[in-house]
Amino acid sequence: MEIARVAIDVPVDTLFDYLPGPATAADVGRRVLVPFGRTDTVGVLHGFAATEEPFDRKLKPVARVLQDVQPLDDRILRLLDFCARYYHYPLGATVMGALPPRLRRTGALPSKLAKVYALSESGRKRALAQAPARISLQWRILRLLAVEDETGSAPLRALGPGAPAALRRLVTARYVEEKALVAPAVEPAPIIAYPILRPTLTQEQARAVEAICGGDEQYRPWLLHGITGSGKTEVYLRALEQALSQGKQVLYLVPEINLTPQLEAFLRSRAAEARLIPLHSGLGEGDRARNWIAAQRGEADIILGTRLAVFTPIPRLGLIVVDEEHDASFKQQEGLRYSARDVAVMRARQAGIPIVLGSATPALESYAQALAGRYGLLRLNSRPSGRSPAISLVDTGRECLQEGLSATVRKALVDCLDRGEQGLVFINRRGYAPALYCRACRWIAGCPRCSSRLVVHLRDRKLACHGCGHEERLPVACVQCGNQDLAPVGQGTQRVEQFLATEFPRARLLRVDRDSTRGKIVWQGMREEIAAERVDILVGTQMLAKGHDFPKLTLVAVLNADSALFSTDFRAAERLFAQLVQVAGRAGRGSRPGEVLIQTEFPDHPLFQAVLAQDYDRFAQAQLAERRRARFPPFSYQALLRAEATRSGAELDFLERGAAEGRALALDSSVRVYDPVPALRARVAGLDRAQLLVQAEARAKLQAFLHKWCPSLGALAGRKVRWTVDVDPLDL
Repeated sequence: MEIARVAIDVPVDTLFDYLPGPATAADVGRRVLVPFGRTDTVGVLHGFAATEEPFDRKLKPVARVLQDVQPLDDRILRLLDFCARYYHYPLGATVMGALPPRLRRTGALPSKLAKVYALSESGRKRALAQAPARISLQWRILRLLAVEDETGSAPLRALGPGAPAALRRLVTARYVEEKALVAPAVEPAPIIAYPILRPTLTQEQARAVEAICGGDEQYRPWLLHGITGSGKTEVYLRALEQALSQGKQVLYLVPEINLTPQLEAFLRSRAAEARLIPLHSGLGEGDRARNWIAAQRGEADIILGTRLAVFTPIPRLGLIVVDEEHDASFKQQEGLRYSARDVAVMRARQAGIPIVLGSATPALESYAQALAGRYGLLRLNSRPSGRSPAISLVDTGRECLQEGLSATVRKALVDCLDRGEQGLVFINRRGYAPALYCRACRWIAGCPRCSSRLVVHLRDRKLACHGCGHEERLPVACVQCGNQDLAPVGQGTQRVEQFLATEFPRARLLRVDRDSTRGKIVWQGMREEIAAERVDILVGTQMLAKGHDFPKLTLVAVLNADSALFSTDFRAAERLFAQLVQVAGRAGRGSRPGEVLIQTEFPDHPLFQAVLAQDYDRFAQAQLAERRRARFPPFSYQALLRAEATRSGAELDFLERGAAEGRALALDSSVRVYDPVPALRARVAGLDRAQLLVQAEARAKLQAFLHKWCPSLGALAGRKVRWTVDVDPLDL
């Protein structure tokens, strides 16, 4: 007997068994409608299994095979199987999570997905057979389809009032195949009109392009390490053009597509003949489904997307580009906690194609792979303009600060405005001030649902938690002692903006952070204002640190850089270095020289000295030496068991039992199970959180341990504790 195995989006690590019903082997990878509980749900037919053993339960048949979308191909199914095993996440949830949200539900597809119909092999034989004595409506439909390869629904419906019902019966009987005809994706006009130019490549760029394109279409990962403004995008584009000329499709991954609109406009202008589709969460469900199907059908040449796009079916995939590969946004922090960069490397290996990982500050894991020879290392050490920004450190221990700005920074802003250029004041902290403080009793406003301080948003007269979203009105007096002398402590973007408006009353200011850019068209309008030179001073967070090219911006001033030095996370220094280098790279990208001022109380710190020298290799090798001594990644492999519960202490009790179970299983001394500890933010949204770290010397040993350990955790947790396993975690 043969049973159908279906992947369903439920938190149970198993496939569900059904009688095949209308499903056949040709339907593997298709969405199917199956009875589940008291209702029907959508799943993906994962395969068939033969069995001769009697069932101890009555199996229900697959209700319907949804043929409006092509099936997931075998490569994608194998990639998803690998991800479910490696990241220890239920297979059904992994497979269904890779689909656009609209395809995970029952019901008709978005109206923009027009239906077309074609004869199946059996339908063609029936249509060409001798006409029956009584000419039925079904036979007339078959005859019409025999003349046309593919026909829309309108000509078929015109055959008579009963044509829709007759057509549905033919589809059910598999005489007619129903397909989704993807309408052209809505492509927004470029925000900036780029000239269609092919600049002359530098020698470094030419060598990089030759290396990437000269591998006879075989798997080869390349780490493109290029300083900011060195022309990495041009290298990507030449490799992309080569792939397109061979009839291939290209997957181009970026960390945050809403922050890189210039890239989309640039690609559209340079590859005008190619069809580019975006895939990201900012799209409506209908547009996202339509673009996904266009990629699956091979009708899209360039797929430009964020991390989830790595699972898009692409039949003619010939090249993968991962821009800003170091960015933490490529790591999913909920559900299947995958790294899109690592999955992209696995997908390139599976398809036997080259992949380019590009960054000015590569992740130390990628850099170590390149040093070991497992990745090819390509370098771009200079800008085509020949000028890198001049970086200076401002010792704030020797200068008096006004609202976080030193006299040196204020003077540099005056000079920048006098030259008619643009400046950026970078502070990675939104709101007016990070805390509200009572001078009398030392009370600090805290979130009632989190172990976080409430941030002052003075313009909106409110306190807000940036962790759980809790908001409350700004108090007029201390809730603890009644004192009215409450002081906002520290600086955020709003406070800096207010000070600059007073200090430079004639300057045109623009604040760019998550609060000021809410709404789909707000940030687009801001970019147009900056590009049109109607902004003099930008005040912004990390939203402005990457992916933007403003030729008139010549000055970057970085405030509050020291706060990241005091962290328990061993990756904090790497993140700070990358952030400083990235934001410094916004200066001087045009014809004018750039200047970068970094305020710090520790100008002699090795990290700041490496930034000053713009020497990534020195910094990276020092960090790798420290990690080798401490046995931290990439010289070890980690998994983090996270737990949260509404009842305080339940999460730690669960982790204690999990640790004991793990130590009993970890007979090999190369796998170490650490003690449970509270999370860095021990309470979020009313849930107490804790974590437990597991570390191993080899990836295979860690995986072997997790495969034995994870199945036992569900029983230990019960219903009062919610837990997840994070393999290769980025945040500890």
